[in-house]
Amino acid sequence: MDASWMALPLGTRTRFQVVVLTLALWLPALSAVAQTPAPSPSQPESVQQFIELIANPDVQKWLLEQADPVQAGEQPAAPHTEPDISFADFTTRLRTHMAGLFDASRAFPSQTMQAADLLDREISESRGIRPMFLVAAFLAVGLLTQWLFRRFTAGWRAWMAQAPFSTVHERTLAVGTRLLWAACYLASFAIGSIGFFLLFEWPPLIREIVVGYLLAIVVFRLASALVTVLLAPPGSTDPTLHIHRVIPVSDAAAAHWAKRAVYLIGWYAFGWVTIRLLGTMGFSIPARQLVAYSLGLVLLAIGIEAVWRRPHAHTPTEQKPRISWRAKNTLWTLYFVAIWILWVAGAMKLFWLAVVVAALPGSVILAKASVNNMLGARDAYGDDGSTTTVLSVIVERGIRAGLIIGSIVFLADVLGVELTEMTMQDSPTLRLIRGILSAGIIVLAVDLIWNVTKVLIDRKLGQTQVMFEIGSEQERRRARIRTLLPILKNVLMILLVAIALMMGLSSLGVEIGPLIAGAGVVGVAIGFGAQTVVKDVISGMFYLLDDAFRVGEYIQSGSYKGTVESFSLRSIKLRHHRGPIFIVPFSELGAVQNMSRDWSVVKFMLTVSFDADIAKVKSITKTVGKTLKDDEEFQPFIIENLKMKGVEEFTDYGIKLSFGMTLKPTQLQSAIRRRAYAMLREAFKQNGIEFAQPTVQIGGDDKNPAAAAAQIQLQAQQREAALGATAK
Repeated sequence: MDASWMALPLGTRTRFQVVVLTLALWLPALSAVAQTPAPSPSQPESVQQFIELIANPDVQKWLLEQADPVQAGEQPAAPHTEPDISFADFTTRLRTHMAGLFDASRAFPSQTMQAADLLDREISESRGIRPMFLVAAFLAVGLLTQWLFRRFTAGWRAWMAQAPFSTVHERTLAVGTRLLWAACYLASFAIGSIGFFLLFEWPPLIREIVVGYLLAIVVFRLASALVTVLLAPPGSTDPTLHIHRVIPVSDAAAAHWAKRAVYLIGWYAFGWVTIRLLGTMGFSIPARQLVAYSLGLVLLAIGIEAVWRRPHAHTPTEQKPRISWRAKNTLWTLYFVAIWILWVAGAMKLFWLAVVVAALPGSVILAKASVNNMLGARDAYGDDGSTTTVLSVIVERGIRAGLIIGSIVFLADVLGVELTEMTMQDSPTLRLIRGILSAGIIVLAVDLIWNVTKVLIDRKLGQTQVMFEIGSEQERRRARIRTLLPILKNVLMILLVAIALMMGLSSLGVEIGPLIAGAGVVGVAIGFGAQTVVKDVISGMFYLLDDAFRVGEYIQSGSYKGTVESFSLRSIKLRHHRGPIFIVPFSELGAVQNMSRDWSVVKFMLTVSFDADIAKVKSITKTVGKTLKDDEEFQPFIIENLKMKGVEEFTDYGIKLSFGMTLKPTQLQSAIRRRAYAMLREAFKQNGIEFAQPTVQIGGDDKNPAAAAAQIQLQAQQREAALGATAK
């Protein structure tokens, strides 16, 4: 009757419910009429039949049952108030539940005999064919059709084995093709087994048993196909299958978890079908629960065995984990035993809460690793997909949001919390819960925006690793991007955090208008006490607007000089050429000397003797400059060749000459200058050009050397006599 009732159109059902409600309101009166003496013959026969029909208790009961939904629909929705269950009530329920299981264990043999008698009658009606024989026979038919499908799709499988797996498009196409082939492969088995079985007429119970266990086998093979696509365990017929692995794990881990996952799903499907068939054969609910708990012990054993025998990644001794491997396995074992006990005890709310709390973080981590492996950027011959892309971030965050929202909806349904009623009612607790949910959605949205922005900025920064010709427009643009994008990234992070914080507080019911006004007053007060910080930030903004320096340029400001390594909102990091790092606030920079823009002139002085040929020196310098320009190492950085500028000045010992060359801003300027020194020295030596040397000439006027020596000796004697007189 329920299926026929739901098949009626909505308008027909509504009108019928109104009629039923009207009749239900008249049921007491009609019952009283039914107890009165028989109506007079003057009443029409149809009216008498109607009154007798209404007086029937079964009809009255059905009318009352149909009236309840209508009355519930007309009454306003009452708040869902479930009385709190005390510990005593829980203990009573647990005792009753355990007593029912104990009684079911005693009555189980008799119920088994009754089910066996029922099954024997069904078997006798089907000419003595037993269900297990039918399951085996149609399983063989399904395997035959599956083998035929595999035989006819050999070309398809060969293409999948050789499919490229480098780009995101290739990986998506390869995995999608494998999933499609697995679905067709499984469909061939289902058509050959279940479909072929349904072509014949069978007794109801036999049909239920055979179709149920064939369906369990289909679920088992479906799990095997999905696990093969996701984990690609080694040892399969396809030797290249591990290349197309969706979940990034090792070969040992893939083989271990693939086998256990298939066993878990297959045993669960077998148990689910068995419990339903026990209900069909007349077993009581406690008896079915007893069988379910017994079958659950096998699931518990598989889970514990999977944990203890999972591949263990050994870490170096200096990086020991906080919790040892054995302790983790022990905790997982206790967790599995605890949820099995909660299930047996009938504490389903705690059971599902414990399952979701443990499964949700693992699902999020697994989804992130799989999405990054499939949609992340990787080299043509690389195996890692750790480099995230915009598509991978959107898909991964979307899956994460779906898992979190789905878990909330599922737990609300399990715990009996009506989410729709929460929006229509108003209380401090409900407002707080609504605010927390809204804040969670805001955090998820802001997290998505931030990760997409971060990936775009990081990808752009990664493109700036390629260097262009020094001084070119591409190189200037690259340096400017490397300078501004990190600052933009920090500013966006602060802005998104502030927006998320204000929207979260607003969703919790906090008035953010007065809060912002108060923050402005506090900000003014803090600004007076932090003028230097504000000055640093503002100065940095104007330095960047003026494009005074970029990352990688060599600057000098006062006593600070070095290569610009990075920025923050208030300071700059300069790496000195000898190694130390200066962290200089922007307000202390002052005038900046940028030594890495466009070009620079390298000048140096050399002093030659007075007898040197200046014209020859100029010719030699020109030759050295040309040779230096032809050097492949220095050629890209020389704009104008080395040349002699001319005579700078006459000194006491020789003639000081000025040399210079124009170079592109590079760290090789010192190396080029040192190479020029060495080449000029060799060229001067080969051409007889001598460098000036300090000399002192003693003598003059052709005086007698003997007289000069006597004079020096006399002066020495006079000094000794003076010293002797001073001593006395």
